[in-house]
Amino acid sequence: MAQCRQVKHILIAVLALNWFVALVKVVFGYTAKSAGMVSDGYHSFSDGASNIIGLIGVSISLRPKDEDHPYGHKKYETFAAIVIAFILSIIAFYIIHDTLERFRHPIVPEVTFWSFAVMIVTMGINIGVMIYESRMGKRLKSDFLVADSLHTRSDILTSLTVIGALIGVKIGYPLLDPVCSLIVALFIAYAAWSIVFSSSKVLCDTAMVEIKSIEALVTAIDGVLECHDIRTRGRTDDIHIDLHVLVHKDMTVTQADKLCDRIEEKIKTAINGVSDVVVHVEPGSNDGKKRGKGQW
Repeated sequence: MAQCRQVKHILIAVLALNWFVALVKVVFGYTAKSAGMVSDGYHSFSDGASNIIGLIGVSISLRPKDEDHPYGHKKYETFAAIVIAFILSIIAFYIIHDTLERFRHPIVPEVTFWSFAVMIVTMGINIGVMIYESRMGKRLKSDFLVADSLHTRSDILTSLTVIGALIGVKIGYPLLDPVCSLIVALFIAYAAWSIVFSSSKVLCDTAMVEIKSIEALVTAIDGVLECHDIRTRGRTDDIHIDLHVLVHKDMTVTQADKLCDRIEEKIKTAINGVSDVVVHVEPGSNDGKKRGKGQW
């Protein structure tokens, strides 16, 4: 709960910075007739939009488990990251469409000292935001903050590209402005793909922990003859594990229950982010071999 509230506070601060940066870029971009600056500004506006989506997603993920959501609501934050990717894709499409128009009907940007000043200052702000979000995202194990930091990183790369294009226009190569705008669109599209790729692993229940590491932990516990059918899923801060263990055939139900508690405790201690462990106990012979079906 406390971690999710921290994520919300971070997103509110980042939202204010992103929209300030976006407004400055778009205003100066239209004033200078620079497609690159305008594209970069819209990219920054998408950062702000993604922050709002993140706030909604994190707020929902704060809700406790209920009858309809026995595993909690944390995947809503991951789903919010997918929505960011969708927004990025739309922006990339819009920029590509606008850039093609620029190629057909060229416009020479008016590059001044302020054009460079705006890009350098806003890029500095984005660098600070990216580093902060990335560090806090990893510390708080927030899928959304990590995804948003990737989004901001693409903003920095596009800003560098825009600065390069402004230099090109200044020395007599105006075609570099729409070329830069096209590169910006590609950066945005790549950021969208990266977010979808990482978020889909969570939503599609991709394995979160190496099977052999769990097997080694469990088989080292006294009373466990064998460990198999290990499955993991979830997010880095909400990992669910289920597994089967083979025990001595003469183990009582009470002993088996205590063994399951030890297995759960050891796994949660050894692996960060594990929130749930389900152990299925199977009878084996005293020599460690699995017994036939229906035999105990």
